[in-house]
Amino acid sequence: MSSNNPESLSAAIRQSPPIDVTIPYEAGWVKGKTIVITGGASGFGASFARHWAINGATVVLGDINVEGGQQLARDLQNETGQSNAHFVHCDVTDWQSQVNFFKEAAKLSPHGGIDTVVANAGIAGADPVQSPRNMEAAEPQKPNFKIMDVNLTGVLYTTHLAYYWLPKNPGSEACSMESKPAERVRDRHLLLLGSVASLAPIVMQPQYAAAKHAVLGLFRSLRATSHPQGIRINLLCPYFIDTPIITTPARLALAGGAMGKPEDVLDAATRFVADSRILGRALVIGPKMHVKQGEDGQWSIVSKNVPGSEERAVWEAYADDWEEVDIFDRNFIKLINSVEAARGWAGWAFDIFKAVAYGFGYGQRRT
Repeated sequence: MSSNNPESLSAAIRQSPPIDVTIPYEAGWVKGKTIVITGGASGFGASFARHWAINGATVVLGDINVEGGQQLARDLQNETGQSNAHFVHCDVTDWQSQVNFFKEAAKLSPHGGIDTVVANAGIAGADPVQSPRNMEAAEPQKPNFKIMDVNLTGVLYTTHLAYYWLPKNPGSEACSMESKPAERVRDRHLLLLGSVASLAPIVMQPQYAAAKHAVLGLFRSLRATSHPQGIRINLLCPYFIDTPIITTPARLALAGGAMGKPEDVLDAATRFVADSRILGRALVIGPKMHVKQGEDGQWSIVSKNVPGSEERAVWEAYADDWEEVDIFDRNFIKLINSVEAARGWAGWAFDIFKAVAYGFGYGQRRT
């Protein structure tokens, strides 16, 4: 096998073909699945839980936010008219807390097993790596690495437990590209939450970027070695998405550009969870843009009236596929910069106004 042949490498790791996001899938394929979601009380986790519960899945939410998680589970049970949403307290940085969460999730599952684990819990915030608090102190103070604890150690705990519970899922089989998602209910699926920070550096956020780079490395390693357990593993890499995790300073820094929409992250996640034929793929979610692919394979921003153009926000992340990492990164960032240039000073001013208003509590999303 030639190490220079990406097709041979894909075959070796049993990676499914690149995802054509224009091909529809059915959200209803999640019906009957039991899905475990860390960080499920708010943000992406809450939107995942609501959409999948409405489409017939049983969702088990784990979070440190007890009040929010319990309320969401009650709301979902009322919306669906079924007992298919549950909350269990879970601190992802605490090993025993995660162990208890998974054990309870299996008990709550109608069939006694877990079909999909979504390692969603994550935080962002002030990063102390480059900012010692007191430069005059006799010696440096120990930094707070909570971001790394949640975004990496917590994910590793979740992954370890997923690899224990998923193969034990009653009635499940080893995952395959020949799967029929409309018929296959039982699954063995781990969905990791990365970020654009998995693919490129984020200024002034070295700890967050390091954790998300590590999640990408975890994904790339596991997808090549998951065959004995028959587990399929996929990765979401959102760009900056318009959610409360984007702070006011971050919004000020991003002014003039564009952010992605939560509904596009939900769409990408649902495709992964619903379509059991997808193995070892990653999707980047960015702002919606009208683009056209040239003969050289590169994408460019164009008017929506240009023949052959399309609007898209979800991209197959060739960045993690062996040889094209630099090509994809350059082209994706070029598109983001083109969006900023197209919006001009008016877009910058509008975003500055929104960011300041956001700091005063206006426009913040509530789950």
